[in-house]
Formats: sequence, structure tokens, C-alpha cells
Amino acid sequence: MSNSMNDTTRTATAPVPNNPNPIAKQDAMIEIDDVSFSYDHGQTNVLRNISFDIPAGKVTALIGPSGCGKSTLLRCLNRMNDLVDTSKVTNGQIRIMGQDINASDVDPIELRKQVGMVFQKYNPFPKSIYDNVAYGLRIQGIKNKPKLDEAVERSLRRAALWGEVKDRLGSSALGLSGGQQQRLCIARTIAVSPRIVLMDEPCSALDPIATARIEELIAELREEFTIVIVTHNMQQATRVSDRTAFFYIGELIEYDSTAKIFSNPSVKQTEEYITGRFG
Repeated sequence: MSNSMNDTTRTATAPVPNNPNPIAKQDAMIEIDDVSFSYDHGQTNVLRNISFDIPAGKVTALIGPSGCGKSTLLRCLNRMNDLVDTSKVTNGQIRIMGQDINASDVDPIELRKQVGMVFQKYNPFPKSIYDNVAYGLRIQGIKNKPKLDEAVERSLRRAALWGEVKDRLGSSALGLSGGQQQRLCIARTIAVSPRIVLMDEPCSALDPIATARIEELIAELREEFTIVIVTHNMQQATRVSDRTAFFYIGELIEYDSTAKIFSNPSVKQTEEYITGRFG
């Protein structure tokens, strides 16, 4: 695939992508190596030659304007894009814990047990609160009621929801508030003990109070999980993440510590985006 872009799609300040990537390989949970991705059987290029490593036990934010490819990249990490018939990784490799996740012997369903996902729009199942959290565990073959009870309580506690729902676990999850439903979806995701949690704008449909609760939860979960979050909210990225990757029109423009990106970016285009000059 060509790495060039039509000049009319670039701004005057668009640089050659900067990729400081100062993460030692032994500290990388996810290695993204020269990945390009397209839809429409290769006709629509969404990502172009993306390379950077995501450290274990940290929160990494993906930022950039709409349509820049950040959510597509997120879905590449657990092969959710496989569900779109016309999409494909056209070159490069994504390794998680050293394993090429697109290798022929990798089962996407097994991969998603290790790489959970929380979506932009909270999507609880039309089941009880208890059954929502227990769903993945039952799929894995866990039927023992005491074990399920313990896992459900543990997951709801880790999602900061137990105190609010412990007396109505048999009630429909659809009766919860939006913020509670999103925390329930997080509880459902972490109940199966993934190594990585992907979050695709998890607060975009929530009010400020619910958003603050989710951000507090992210801060707590970073102690147990590697988290990758897509967000349009620059303030949120600064509050919750350790590292930030800035994307523009399918290219990685800059990747560094969040403090560096937001206080002293190396690329002018990054500065223009985070200061609101475009996007």
C-alpha cells in the first residue's frame, strides 16, 4: 500500500508522523508494527503504517478528530473489525503479549476473552443485573452458583456499582441510569478477567457526574488492567491517561507521555489540535 496521501487532504502543517515510542519491548503489552487497514476490499484506506507500543498496566488514550482512524485501530486490537466483511488489515502486525493476533491459529473469540471492550453506547443485555455480569462466566462454563455469586459481587465492587445494586440484583439492568448501565457493562467486561480493556468513548453519552464516576473507575482499574481509551475529550485524556497517541487522517502524528503531549508537543499539528485550532 502506498504511504503517500493526496496533497489536498493534508494541512499545511501536516508533518511526517513522529513516533518517539520510548517503551522497552519487555514493558509492551501491545505492539503495533507498521499496520495499515482498509474497508471496501482495500479501496478505503483508514490507517496507514501505524507503529507504536502500548505499555502494560497503564492507560493509553487515542485522540484525534472524527474519522482519523482511532476507533478503527481500537477494534483491530480485539479483531472486532473481523465482523465487517469488507474490512482487512492490509499489512503489518499486531502482537499482544508477543502473539500475532491475526495469525491463522488465533481464535478471535478466545482473543476477546483477554481483550475486553466497553462501547460508546452502554449496551446492557435485557436481563437482570446479576445475569448481565454472570453472562460471560457462564459462556466459559462456570455453573457453580457460589462461584458465580462471588464473581458477580467482586466485579460489581470493582466497577464501583455493588453498593447501588446489591439489593436488586434480580431487577432488569435496563432500569438503571445511563451511568450505572455503563458501569455495569464495565463489570460485565472485567468479570471474565481480561488482560486488556478497550474503551471506545465510554463517557460520550453520559452527564458530567456519571463521567466523573467512570473516570474515577478507570483510575482504579489501571492497577489491574492495561486500558486503551478512545476519547474526543482533551481534558479527559489528561485526567485519565498515562500516554497519548494523536491521530490525523489515518496516520499517527505523535505518541508520548500524556504530560508531554499536552504541555510540550513535538509536532506543531499536535499543538494546533489540542489547542482547538482545528478538529
